[in-house]
Amino acid sequence: MPEKMSDDMPVLMENLTDTIRKIFNETLITDIHTHLYAPSFGNLLLWGIDELLTYHYLVAEFFRTTEMPYSNFWNMSKKEQANAIWQALFIERSPISEACRGVLTVLKQLGLDTAERDLNAYRDWFAQQSIADHVNRVFEVANLKAVVMTNDPFDPNERDFWLSPAEIDTRFFTSLRLDTLILRWVEIYTMLQAWGYTVDKDLTEETLSEIRRFVSDWIQKIKPVYVAVSLPPQFDFPEHSPRGIIIEQAILPVTKFFNIPLALMIGVNRNVNPELKLAGDSVGTASLRPIENLCEKYPQNKFMFTMLSRENIHSACVTARKFRNLLPFGCWWFLNNPSLIEEITSMRAELLGTTFIPQHSDARVLEQVIYKWEHTREVLIKVYTEQYSKILATGWKLTENEIKRDVANYLGGNFWKFLESKF
Repeated sequence: MPEKMSDDMPVLMENLTDTIRKIFNETLITDIHTHLYAPSFGNLLLWGIDELLTYHYLVAEFFRTTEMPYSNFWNMSKKEQANAIWQALFIERSPISEACRGVLTVLKQLGLDTAERDLNAYRDWFAQQSIADHVNRVFEVANLKAVVMTNDPFDPNERDFWLSPAEIDTRFFTSLRLDTLILRWVEIYTMLQAWGYTVDKDLTEETLSEIRRFVSDWIQKIKPVYVAVSLPPQFDFPEHSPRGIIIEQAILPVTKFFNIPLALMIGVNRNVNPELKLAGDSVGTASLRPIENLCEKYPQNKFMFTMLSRENIHSACVTARKFRNLLPFGCWWFLNNPSLIEEITSMRAELLGTTFIPQHSDARVLEQVIYKWEHTREVLIKVYTEQYSKILATGWKLTENEIKRDVANYLGGNFWKFLESKF
């Protein structure tokens, strides 16, 4: 029997794919951006087959197959909506889209028989699961170490939870999402007044001071790993507008004080088709100049960013090369498709080496982490086999431990190190 190769021995070209596959399959993942909740949040944690089938990606796809009035669909129960989507996208058509295939991957990885096409049997299986055991199973199948939630203090259901907090599963970290504060100030400033903050519609010095106090209070309350905002493609900086003033004079001073990043997710055009509700958002190409201005003017602040438009990815890589206080992450939303993940990850590896975060799941339903990471992992194995083979071809020697180091950084290490850094 051949002797087992030491992890410190050079990896040979003929063993490279198997070595990389083994390492990616064994490395635990920190999923740095999701819309999941810890089980203690109750009904805010979405899970099960009906939630998977009524995910907004599938809703948008469903409406391409039917002339059903939108209102008829929204008046259905969740189960009825899931039945309609299953029939249209899985029975009457082959489920070849990424969103449809994702549902099948989840079922397969959980040990259910996709060949049976028995939706009621799948429902029965999920109904028999206890949420605590099911969360553990999903984490194990997806190979997750931790996930980062999206936590919105303006969501009344979530706000109630934080005002009388219960114990949170330590695998679920928080992020403070401030879209409502930054993008809708004129509409919502009265909410802050009702919560005891002395603010006005006009962004006076006193009002900005109180906004800083509000953000600081919530950082201390929920202890987020970052503050986040999703922005339209028209976002600019500097910008003499409520969002520009709030970001510069309220958010940046507080995130610098607490040494946590501001995560900018740029490129979403909201509600291009309002009748689709959550499925009605679209994409636009943005300028990278605002990111450059932020990083240049505030070098002591930490920024994370992801772009929604494929057309922005090359310039985003170039921008990331210029600023060490900027961490690019993930293939967001409409870019979370294997063909695009492969292109984007290859480009980033060529321009940024090992100094980025290849992916996050953006999962809204618990089990989605299974398929999103399963599908991504296959792409990453392919991309990094190619990248490592190129340097092996030069005569450079790589050990398994060196590849383990790199993969561990890609799948979480880069994120945790960035959180701890000070510039």
